[in-house]
Amino acid sequence: MAIAITLKEFLDQEGVEYELLPHPHTATSLETAEAAHVPGDQLAKSVILEDETGYVMAVIPASHRLEIGAVSSQLNRRLGLATEAEVGELFNDCELGAIPPVGNAYGVDVILDENLVRCQDVYFEAGDHTDVIHVTGEDFQELLNPSNHGEISRHF
Repeated sequence: MAIAITLKEFLDQEGVEYELLPHPHTATSLETAEAAHVPGDQLAKSVILEDETGYVMAVIPASHRLEIGAVSSQLNRRLGLATEAEVGELFNDCELGAIPPVGNAYGVDVILDENLVRCQDVYFEAGDHTDVIHVTGEDFQELLNPSNHGEISRHF
């Protein structure tokens, strides 16, 4: 499948230079980091949350577990996990489990984990289970601007 069309158009529109890194098919973000030979602390993964007012994309390192309570507290919302059907509708040009952590491309608000703010390089799913995108940490933050930041995860 390669890079999702919505994501590619967004990256091009924003003028962000990126590198596409193919890798063997993987099922989890930690497997992706290993297969693509990138640090799990620098591979950004997205978790889609929802409440009665809409969706939020929490972006955390692949080596971390999301703290939904921390996100809810910081945003002053009562959030829970979105269903696979909802995620499939929102990101209809992506494979489930390979959602790029660039909510702005899809009109979804983002909260970014502080651990990724400090990264010089960031990697993330391109919309399928066989390609990763590499950008600078500075460009990654620009792609997510404006977004909330916070300590919303913990290392496995």
